[in-house]
Amino acid sequence: MATLHLLHGFTGAGKTTFAKQLANEQHAIRFTTDEWMVTLYGNNPPENLFATYFARVESVIWNITLQLLTRQQDVILDAGFWTRVSRDEARAKAHGVNADVVLYYVCAQEAVMKARVLQRSKALPAGALMIDEAAFALFKTRFEPLGADEAHVLIKTDA
Repeated sequence: MATLHLLHGFTGAGKTTFAKQLANEQHAIRFTTDEWMVTLYGNNPPENLFATYFARVESVIWNITLQLLTRQQDVILDAGFWTRVSRDEARAKAHGVNADVVLYYVCAQEAVMKARVLQRSKALPAGALMIDEAAFALFKTRFEPLGADEAHVLIKTDA
């Protein structure tokens, strides 16, 4: 049975670094939404189009993910899954193709995440979206922590 690995965590938590490591360990296919966004729309897509662009990328990634899971290929989705609804929908989609799901909570202290994000935005390495302090603060208002009933593997990346 294939496994869908879902990475939940705030920006700067270390999800992509962990996803790359996990992909090597599990021989899984990794999809990092930010990398697709940058490839298709650049490092700083217009704010008024961001949601539309993100929805397009997410749709394509899900289409491929479900095909891979059906073919018994493990997949890692490095997309943050900031809302309970997004996590529940992901679990339902995976179960719909008889795949297992493992949810990882990748976390670090807020000061560490903020420093990482601001440093990354200065350098803008390949696959990184531009995130300034205002965006970081806005994103915090959209981030929903895991529910007590959401089984997960805790990955701390402060060190």
